[in-house]
Amino acid sequence: MTNAAKKASFGEIAPRILADFVVIHCAVWMAFAISAVFTTGDPGVGSQNVLDECRHNYLTRFLLLSPLFPIVFYLSGLYTFVRTYADWPKFKRFVIVVLLSLIVFVNADFFLLPAHSIGRAPALLFAPLAIIGLVGIRVAKEWLVSEERAQQKSRPKPAEQKPILVIGGAGYIGCWLVRRLLEEGKVVRVMDNAVYGLEPINDLLNHPRLEYHNGDCRNIQDVVKAMRGVSSVVHLAAIVGDPACEIDRNTTIEINYSATRMLVEIAKGYGVERFLFASSCSVYGETDELMTEISEVKPISLYGQTKEASERVLLDAATDSFHPVVMRFATVFGLSNRPRFDLVVNLLSARAYQDSAITIFNGEQWRPFVHVKDLAEAMIHILNAPLGAVSGQVFNIGDNRLNHTLAEVAEVILRMFPQARAEFVQNTDRRNYRVSFDKAEKILGFRCRYDLESGVREIKTAFESNQIANYKNIRFSNLVYLRETGTPGTKSELDREVMAAFAGAQLRQALDESANLRLSKAATASR
Repeated sequence: MTNAAKKASFGEIAPRILADFVVIHCAVWMAFAISAVFTTGDPGVGSQNVLDECRHNYLTRFLLLSPLFPIVFYLSGLYTFVRTYADWPKFKRFVIVVLLSLIVFVNADFFLLPAHSIGRAPALLFAPLAIIGLVGIRVAKEWLVSEERAQQKSRPKPAEQKPILVIGGAGYIGCWLVRRLLEEGKVVRVMDNAVYGLEPINDLLNHPRLEYHNGDCRNIQDVVKAMRGVSSVVHLAAIVGDPACEIDRNTTIEINYSATRMLVEIAKGYGVERFLFASSCSVYGETDELMTEISEVKPISLYGQTKEASERVLLDAATDSFHPVVMRFATVFGLSNRPRFDLVVNLLSARAYQDSAITIFNGEQWRPFVHVKDLAEAMIHILNAPLGAVSGQVFNIGDNRLNHTLAEVAEVILRMFPQARAEFVQNTDRRNYRVSFDKAEKILGFRCRYDLESGVREIKTAFESNQIANYKNIRFSNLVYLRETGTPGTKSELDREVMAAFAGAQLRQALDESANLRLSKAATASR
């Protein structure tokens, strides 16, 4: 599992290291100063001699050993995971780690530099001063932060700052979008049923501009509560991926289609202005053409079919006051706070690193790709765009430069992992599509910042730095996780009846017919 602690970048922890370094150096000079005052009062002891002795001890001993403090702090998690503790456990951990660092320092001073110790009196004074300084600065920080949060929560939100509701905001894509929205100064409301846990946004839950609702997009009460008073909705909740959708077709239809219909009706009832829907380029199915937003869609999987049906519902619901936007995402890759290794680029990268072998099925097939962080940026563009430019529009979200065959993906991965070998085989998966992303670039000014190589490199770095221990952990795969734990059920019989009503018999019949057709084709191909 990815350790949230290890996700802290050097840029985030460097100020904390510097602050602690300053505190311990101030503490030792205060200890020297106090010791000097009392020592120079003794007959026959000159003040200059005392100052020279202090200077010598500082330059030849303390300066050499002082890095031990931030090293012990880092290894003990003070700069990383301890930040997520509650106040009292955090305070206790601070005190224990500071005492531990003092013990390490004293032993190092005695055993590594035994010729001449730093001095008993300065050492005895330094210990309490260091504890007061290092713990005190943290207590003061926590107090200031809590005061600031209290003040911000007590202030009324400006009228123009209605929340943006992100449904599925704790997921692979949603957690990055939520971060970017907060960075943009937006007020964000997240509704997520936490099927895969809240770890991806755990560090954001106390943010003064974030409101979290534990809710199911199939439950009317949950949706009504989350939708009240929001300006825009970003709907990311879904069972994602063809195999995962086939585990429980009824649940897939409920979450991927019926819930969307209900969300649209409730959003219109509450006067939501902008509604962004996460669809997929998989609606294009199997084709050798370069697909644009006006190309005919022919989804060949349940996942693609539910997305295509939801698109039609959404676009048909457009009015002068309700402005839907359909986003057809390319195949996603890259690291997120909720890592996924059931995505082709991520999975192949993980296998190349840990197994030194990858298998490429149908290497000649084309796929469009997009980094998860670029998806978040694209949604920021759409939310900030003039309504007239995006209302009722369909956008392919990706970049023309990231249309690749699977064989080309293998080449990128093998360059990053030269020890790995690749096997190329054929199977019955005929999905094949190249996509044009000119519209998003022209209207939104959006282009991707990340290419395949940068995404593979960050996954490699995550493994090498032990951020990820085992890519086969079930939480890293929607398919495996849902197989092991089961698809999420509805909260009540009423929810099931409502979802059945929104699904409609016509859609279910069409999906069943397409499923029978796929089974027939697969049987023919296997003969």
